[in-house]
Order: sequence, then C-alpha cells, then structure tokens
Amino acid sequence: MGLGPLPDYPWDLMDPYRARAAEHPDGVVDLSIGSPVDETPRIIREALAAATDAHAYPQTVGTPELRRAIVAWYERRRGVVGTGLSERNVLPTIGSKELVALLPLMLGVGEGDVVVHPRAAYPTYAIGATIAGAEAFASDDPAEWPAATKLVWLNSPGNPDGRVLDVDDLRAAQSRARELGAVIVSDECYAELGWEAPWNTEPVPSILDPRVSGADRRDTLAVYSLSKQSNLAGYRAAFIAGCGLLIDQLTTVRKHAGLMLPAPLQAAMVAALADDAHVAAQKARYRARRDVLKPALEAAGFRIDHSEAGLYLWATEGRDAWESIGRLADLGIVAGPGHFYGVHFPQHVRLSLTATDERVASAARRLTDATA
Repeated sequence: MGLGPLPDYPWDLMDPYRARAAEHPDGVVDLSIGSPVDETPRIIREALAAATDAHAYPQTVGTPELRRAIVAWYERRRGVVGTGLSERNVLPTIGSKELVALLPLMLGVGEGDVVVHPRAAYPTYAIGATIAGAEAFASDDPAEWPAATKLVWLNSPGNPDGRVLDVDDLRAAQSRARELGAVIVSDECYAELGWEAPWNTEPVPSILDPRVSGADRRDTLAVYSLSKQSNLAGYRAAFIAGCGLLIDQLTTVRKHAGLMLPAPLQAAMVAALADDAHVAAQKARYRARRDVLKPALEAAGFRIDHSEAGLYLWATEGRDAWESIGRLADLGIVAGPGHFYGVHFPQHVRLSLTATDERVASAARRLTDATA
C-alpha cells in the first residue's frame, strides 16, 4: 500500500490570526509553536565548535561517548537504575519528530494495524500512522485499545495538555500493550519540566523506570529530546532507548536509510547530557514565565486544565477555540487552537512558555488590562 494523502499543515490556518496579532501597537507575543528563544548554553556550543573537523561519516548508532552519556543520564536524571540499560539499548536520532513520524513504518506497522495515541495529542503520532498505512486511534484508556493495536504512543508530560502519567498509569499501559502484542513507546521530551505537586519535588517517571517493569524492557521504548531542556531545537538532538531487539531493528533501518546524526552534534549532546546546571537554569526561566502567564490567563476568564508539567498551558474559556484564538489575536497574542490536537478538545487553546520574559510580561499586562 502506498503513502496515503496527508492533511494540510495545520499551522497555515493561523496566518490570518498572526497578521491580526501583528497589528497590536506593542507588537506580537507568539506563544504558539513552542520554539525556544533562550540561548544555547556556552558549554554545548564550545563542544560543537571543538568537533567541527568531522571529515568522516558519523556512526548511526552514535559514538561510544554519546551512548555512555545517554545511559548515564537515564541513571542520574530519570531513575533508570539497576535495570541493565546499556549502550546497546540507546540510539541517537535527528530530533524526535522524524522518529515519531517514521517509527510505525520502521517497526513494520502497516495496513490493518492500529496505532494508539493520546486523546490530546501532538499531531505527528497520527501522521506516522498515515505514513505507514495504519489507522490512528485516540484513547487514554488501555481497556479501549483494540485487538489490532500494534503500536501505542504515550506522552508524559503531555503536549499539549501537560498531563503526567504516574508509575501506576505507565504500568497499566505497558501491561495492556503486552496483552495485545503491541510495542509501547513513551514520548518523554518534557520530563524535566515539572511544576505542580508531586512533580515539583520528584522526577516525572519514565516508562523505563524499574518501578514500572523492573528490568524487562521487552517491546518498550522511551523517546527524549534535548530541544527544550537545553535549547537545542536547532541542533535536532534526540534519542530513543529501551528494548535491545527493537533498537537493533531501528538501527538497521536507519543505516540503510542514512539517518545519522552529524558528528559535531553528537559531541554537543555529550556535553549537554553531562551538565545539569544549564537544565536547572532553563527550568527556572520557564517557571518564572509560567508564574506570570498562568494567573493572568485565569484572571481573564480562562480555566487551566492539567498543565502540571511540560512547556505549555492548556486553557479554555468555554467556547470554540477559534473564538478564543481570535480574542487573543486582538490582544496581539498568538496561541494554538485545540482543534490541532485532535477532535476531543475543540474549546481549548495551547500557550507555550517559549517567549522572552519581556514578551510574556507584555501578554500578561494585556490580559489583565482587557479584563479590567
């Protein structure tokens, strides 16, 4: 079966609202896409610069230094200790979006198969199913997952809703996936950004956490990106970890397809993964912006749902999202409509924390002034 028709790129629908917002006398505040605005840490840029004599082809599997750094990071930051996770169980990728889009295809998912993803979901999960010729199915309840399920996507903390799956949630999802003979993959790209209890004091759990399934990584994978925690969106720096047999399969496909992370970027990732200080500093920036934006939205009549972790505020004022997008555009603020994240949340909008302190403060003033 060939590639089916893909939908139009949804963000193109935002062009009139962007133009409307740009007319605001104090300029636009773009809280839509979630692209980092803060500088890439110097320690990472210096590592990149030192590795630019990259005359040979890079290794698809990553350098030994990078693979060791990923394993050490899982132990130190994600609590994946005592499970036997090794260099064989990790693989760098060219950002996480290409992986999400191509993973069903690379795993042999196809016509007649089902790919499960969250109800409020990053659109690329469904696009990946379409590319593979499979059917996408939105559900947060493992009991609903159909017998034809071959791949399950979890996303914790969620994009767009900031929902966190605890250890019990992860364990239940993995158990159901195994009943169905499906691969389960947890997209954990925002895991360093926990805001509300208990995630303000304890780490967001990974599906590779030993409390989920001990050392049994069978048909289980976790995805992580350095785009948000390290301001490396422009570097396309990410990785996948888990079941060694699946990592072997993905490595073979990626070798044949020439999907390899450039060598200087691999060196930059080693530096990023080894340094926790810049991650804490970036989290503090996002926390400060959230502390300004969230109460302003609430005062302006929005209810914030979930959003206990992650990079976004998932908000509703009880009317169609496009109406809310228009209201915000009149204030010079650009957000994302819930329609972009599935059919289940037509009254929500997503606002990112990726704007400068000054722009976030301006958005908060506009919301407050409009309410007054």
